[in-house]
Amino acid sequence: MTQTKIPVDLILESLAQSAEETQKRITRASDVLLSPLNTDLAGTPHEIVYEEDRVKLKHYSRDASDENKLKTPLLVVYALINRETMLDLQPDRSVVQSFLSDGIDLYMVDWGYPTRKDRFLTIDDHVNGYLNNAVDFIREKYGIPKINLMGICMGGSFCTMYSALHPEKIKNLITTVTPTNFDTDKGLLHIWMKNLNVDKMIRSFGNIPGDLMNFAFLLLNPARLMIDKYVGFAENMDKKDFVENFIRMERWIFDSPDVPGETFRQFIEDCYQNNLLIQSKMHLNGKRVDLKKLTMPLLNFYGKFDHLVPPEACEQLTSMVGSKDVEDVCLETGHIGIYVSSKFQKQFAPKIAQWLKKRDQEDAPLQKAPTGNKRKIDNQGKIAKSPVPKTAVKRSQPAPKTADPADKRAVSKGKSLLMQKIAEAI
Repeated sequence: MTQTKIPVDLILESLAQSAEETQKRITRASDVLLSPLNTDLAGTPHEIVYEEDRVKLKHYSRDASDENKLKTPLLVVYALINRETMLDLQPDRSVVQSFLSDGIDLYMVDWGYPTRKDRFLTIDDHVNGYLNNAVDFIREKYGIPKINLMGICMGGSFCTMYSALHPEKIKNLITTVTPTNFDTDKGLLHIWMKNLNVDKMIRSFGNIPGDLMNFAFLLLNPARLMIDKYVGFAENMDKKDFVENFIRMERWIFDSPDVPGETFRQFIEDCYQNNLLIQSKMHLNGKRVDLKKLTMPLLNFYGKFDHLVPPEACEQLTSMVGSKDVEDVCLETGHIGIYVSSKFQKQFAPKIAQWLKKRDQEDAPLQKAPTGNKRKIDNQGKIAKSPVPKTAVKRSQPAPKTADPADKRAVSKGKSLLMQKIAEAI
């Protein structure tokens, strides 16, 4: 039998080379980490054109003379969880900048940071209150009856509800990674939410803390989100671009506003636990959210490998609406990859711009000021301090009542007694 010879010299040489390369990489990493880093996000210029309580409306302006510009503005609504800054993470991977370069006149809702006073705000307050006011502000500004609306995740659910309740205000609807069918066990999140004691959470916290929700999201996939991610960082921390992008993403992930308690309760109970939205059985302020009222064109994006909102939670929407102009787009990525992956950036934003351009015919101008839950706004888009005109709060007066003869006799008798008492007193 031949004896196997172990090449000890080759093994030692390989170890020496690895140690030398590791030392060089650590030195480069030290230089990168100690140098000035550009980790700013949401750098695209914008202005705040409307404010109400904690909610702001951002406008990303374009050159008015741009011939490529779409006639109808687009309003983007992000979820209450995390922040809309994810759409403008960095200059070379920015959905916002892609939209602008494709001629979209872009608005975006910034939900802000809820405080204790927001504890009792409901979904209706967000959908028929803040969102409706933002839509009306844009419609009035342009003098148009309808705008384009795009929602992301929970914000997409809100946009679906809004468009079903106000179809006359929405020209085209785009939903992205939007849960509408909650009767699925494909995602661990859906299983957890079905058994969640919402009352106990709200009694304990009031508003649901963003940090608590972030921790729960990490537990959905701990190996990838709590181990692999940081191993990948250690292997690439000598590359400045990678480090800057990693820190931007971490800043976005852990910038988590709280969610108003009653909004959280209704979303869990009506959607996750009773699945009312896809069945057109959900009610906001006494009005039924009927998906058949969604008669506008609908473009529905979702991710094939999304562990938060799996395809089964998204793909039924287009078959339940009243519109015939519907399209599903399933991308082979996860929940966030649609917006931040350089590969899917080339498929996502350009597809939306192209889809909107095909449906960008001009509407008749807005005939009258929108009515409803709108507050008076000043020229700067802020809530006006002056009182609302009396015509806006005019109440109907009851019809005059014809006096009954018996009542007349009683009044006459009362007057006689009164005169008699006065005479006796004199």
